[in-house]
Amino acid sequence: MNILVSACLLGVECRYDGKGVLDPAVKALLDRHFLIPVCPEIMGGLATPRTPAERVNGRVMTRDGQDVASSYQKGAQQALKLALLYGCRAAILKERSPSCGNGQIYDGTFTGKLTEGEGVCAGLLKSHGIKVYGESQIERLLEESERY
Repeated sequence: MNILVSACLLGVECRYDGKGVLDPAVKALLDRHFLIPVCPEIMGGLATPRTPAERVNGRVMTRDGQDVASSYQKGAQQALKLALLYGCRAAILKERSPSCGNGQIYDGTFTGKLTEGEGVCAGLLKSHGIKVYGESQIERLLEESERY
């Protein structure tokens, strides 16, 4: 099965802080599935490292007040193109991210507080029928993928 995956979870140094961490559970999927790495922020034209951003009232704002929603939307569209091109029915995305978060994201106060919600890319993928999982939900993905 082809699975879209946040590139930072494969160790690519593309997070806002310039880091990436190879998630062992994600790496283990390489033996059984074809993973397509994406970073919607980079694909939307943002630099690494970059000022942290969070979702605020439907927009995406940096800590210093810059509205970067258009870059997040562009990156989400590019990630969706790849997902559709490769026939991905699932995605494993970085939890809590304003782009990739699913279920919980940072609340926009830049205090580390979480709220219910989803990132721009996660929402777009879901609206096109792609099942989105966070990195802590890989076991669930494996169980449910048997039904795909």
